[in-house]
Amino acid sequence: MDLGVRWKLHGDGRTPAPGAVVRPDERLSWPRTVGLGAQHVVAMFGASFVAPVLMGLDPNLAIMMSGVATVIFLLATRGRVPSYLGCSLSFVGVAAVIRAQGGTSATVTGAVLVVGVALFLVGLAVQRFGARIIHAAMPPIVTGAVVMLIGFNLAPVTASTYWPQDQWTALLVMLFTGLAVVCLRGFWSRIAIFLGLVFGYGVSWAFDRAFGRIHSMDGSGKVTDHWRLDLSGVGRADWIGLPSFHGPSFQWSAILVALPVVIALVAENAGHVKAVGEMTGDPLDDKLGTAISADGVASVLSTAVGGPPNTTYSENIGVMAATRVYSTAAYWAAAGFALLFGVCPKFGAVVAAIPGGVLGGITVILYGMIGLLGAQIWTNARVDLRNPLNLVPAAAGIIIGVGNVSMKFTSSFSLSGIALGTLVVITGYHTLRAFAPAHLKGREPLLDEGTSSYDESAERTGRAES
Repeated sequence: MDLGVRWKLHGDGRTPAPGAVVRPDERLSWPRTVGLGAQHVVAMFGASFVAPVLMGLDPNLAIMMSGVATVIFLLATRGRVPSYLGCSLSFVGVAAVIRAQGGTSATVTGAVLVVGVALFLVGLAVQRFGARIIHAAMPPIVTGAVVMLIGFNLAPVTASTYWPQDQWTALLVMLFTGLAVVCLRGFWSRIAIFLGLVFGYGVSWAFDRAFGRIHSMDGSGKVTDHWRLDLSGVGRADWIGLPSFHGPSFQWSAILVALPVVIALVAENAGHVKAVGEMTGDPLDDKLGTAISADGVASVLSTAVGGPPNTTYSENIGVMAATRVYSTAAYWAAAGFALLFGVCPKFGAVVAAIPGGVLGGITVILYGMIGLLGAQIWTNARVDLRNPLNLVPAAAGIIIGVGNVSMKFTSSFSLSGIALGTLVVITGYHTLRAFAPAHLKGREPLLDEGTSSYDESAERTGRAES
């Protein structure tokens, strides 16, 4: 069985030939391949370490399980889809809502585990029936609205939790990160979040030396005099050791809050498969269902031991585009580095010590970018927001999601925020479409035409064979 773990040497093994690319089944020399693997790890540093901290989960376990998830993904796709799987930011808002309802880390990971199972089932359905099943249930107007409300629902977390801890550091980090995203080129722009974290560490250390302790909220929400950058935990941490594991706990209220994120994960995977297929010149439509299922399995495994869910990372697409190296061997090397970082508690302590003000500046940009990915889905699919069939359910769902509107059904069951907003968008769109006049319906655009291009003759042949 071909598992995609054999690679041909590309050219002289040093650099891609002019105009050529290193394909997924090729590699450069092993020292260069290992170096590229390290570069991929750095590219995902920012988001993959910030996300578990924001979710209240162990960053060491997160990075370890991201390595395991990447291995699972590469084996499942037989090495045809080069990708790194890191902690998904789409769940940060879900974790915040669950914890606000009194949930623990086990409740968070239990709810997300169910999402992983749902994602796996969606992948199986796509493999069996084709990607049209996704577009029928979740056209771009629905997907974009759900992604948007998930991102913007996080705004109060930044405003009330992180920014007040150190507003001036937050402001400087926000400005620096924004400049890094816009002004830097190539690989450096792809690690702008990581650079923002490093800059924030430096600013916090300098402010502590110059101004002493700050009188503000700390991470627990209490107003005290405290150091901006507290590295005492780093000194106590061991160099080698296993991260902390815990089992999941399942509560229906938490599961219902988390389930809408399936839509965002499907959109992320579809966009990733499209981008990689276009860059490598290898149509990957047949691997979309496999990629989604593999993501689901990896997330189930991670959350089963107390880690965060995982998803494909666009940061690493940028590294491939800049280097023209799409070798999956580099991703195996990256997974190896992630496993090594995962068994270094001192490294996790450094991540856990990120000052609240630094997170305030980072999350202002990060959460907004998550929300605006929804608008990008609309733009790419040319969704017409002048059409009331699109406008009404999206507008209602987004306001409900962002404003945390709540509906109480019984004394023990209610829906609010992300869960209620998603339900309104999906059911509202399909209900209105059933009653809308013909001239408003038109032809629905695909979620991602590049990912799901259809050959009608091939589709008829497939039906005949089945």
